[in-house]
Amino acid sequence: MTSSSSALGPLRPTYPIRTERLLLRPIDPVGDVDAMHAYRSREDVCRYIPPEPMNREQLAERLANPDLVRSELEREGQVLALAVVLEETGELIGDLVIFWRSTEHRGGEIGYIINPDHHGRGYATEAARALLALLFDEFGLHRVTARIDAENPASAAVLTKLGMRREAVLVENEWFKGRWSTEIDFAILEREWRALRDH
Repeated sequence: MTSSSSALGPLRPTYPIRTERLLLRPIDPVGDVDAMHAYRSREDVCRYIPPEPMNREQLAERLANPDLVRSELEREGQVLALAVVLEETGELIGDLVIFWRSTEHRGGEIGYIINPDHHGRGYATEAARALLALLFDEFGLHRVTARIDAENPASAAVLTKLGMRREAVLVENEWFKGRWSTEIDFAILEREWRALRDH
């Protein structure tokens, strides 16, 4: 469909990815277990995401899976997860995920989790903005999406601050953790990202 689709190749970021206050880097499948367990074991954190709260052993097993912990994206369908670290202290406060959805359509998706102990300081927005820069400016994607639960207005606020557009409301589209969940889909195009970045 597009002449530039064939140019989309592996995404090999230079680490750490630096923002004003954060460092984004590949997850250490051994060294990051305790810090990630501190929030991925919490019911409130897992309420709106597919994984259930995990004990330390379950999380360690998950991080040992090379399909879930990698440092680059080599082909469509792969997932790249990154740790979010406070540059000033070196503390891991969350993690991010990038899905390479389509080579032909140059599409991707992002997600994020920040430890609630660090909520309210703009870290999710800062980290996710760095993901958009990576995906549009380095990887050459055309469109990036994010999907959230309608009962998670804090996440909607993050995506709105990023300049992402609310495109769809899928009413009770999924039986999710004991209830019918309504999904809200957000998206942003490369040209929209560039207009925001340049202003």
